[in-house]
Amino acid sequence: MANSADKSIPQQEEGVSTNTEDSIQLPEKEAEHFYSIIKERLLNINSWHKYAGEASATFCLLDDKGNSLKRKARKGDYFEIDIPGPGSKAGEGNDFVQIEDVVEVNNEKEQSLSIIVRPSQNPKNNSSDTAHFFSESATSSFVVKKEGNKITVGVYGRNEKPNFEASSIIDKIRNTIVATGAVLGLSKIQWKSLVSGLLKQ
Repeated sequence: MANSADKSIPQQEEGVSTNTEDSIQLPEKEAEHFYSIIKERLLNINSWHKYAGEASATFCLLDDKGNSLKRKARKGDYFEIDIPGPGSKAGEGNDFVQIEDVVEVNNEKEQSLSIIVRPSQNPKNNSSDTAHFFSESATSSFVVKKEGNKITVGVYGRNEKPNFEASSIIDKIRNTIVATGAVLGLSKIQWKSLVSGLLKQ
C-alpha cells in the first residue's frame, strides 16, 4: 500500500524513472528530533553541496527574477544547479528547475516532507528555453519521511528524457550527452551522495 509521500511523487509515463534512497533507524525520541533536523536540511537548498560532498553539484535557491534567496525553499522558487561538466547556453552555464510543490504530511503512520521540482527556463534572462538537460516533462522529488523509528531520505526521478527542444544546436548536443550520462547512473551517484549526506548525524 502506497504511503502519503509516495502519492506526492508524479506518475511515471515516459522516459526513465529512478529511485535513490537511504535510511536509518533510531530510538523513537531520537528519530523524532532528527527528523526535524533533516527537514530543515532538505529545505535549505543552498547547503545541499555541503552534505553531498565536494565532487557534487552546487545548488542555489532563486526567486522568479533570478535573485539569490537565503531562506527555506518554497513553492514557486527556482534552483540554479552547477553540475560538473559542460553547461548549457540557455542556462548561462548552469541548469535550472522550479519548485512545483512542497508537500508536508503528518499523521499517525507517517510524517513526510516532499519538494517536487521540474526543469524550467532560466529566471535570470528572457529566454523561454528550458535550461536543463532533461525535458520539462521530467520531475525530481526530494523526500524525507519518518515511519515509526525509521527515517528515509529519497530522490525520485520521473519521466526523464533528454531536452531536445533547445534552440541552440550546441545545447541539444550537450543535453543529449549529459542526460544520457545521468540515465546511465551519474545522477544516481550525485543523489546517493546527497541522501546519505543529509542523513549523517
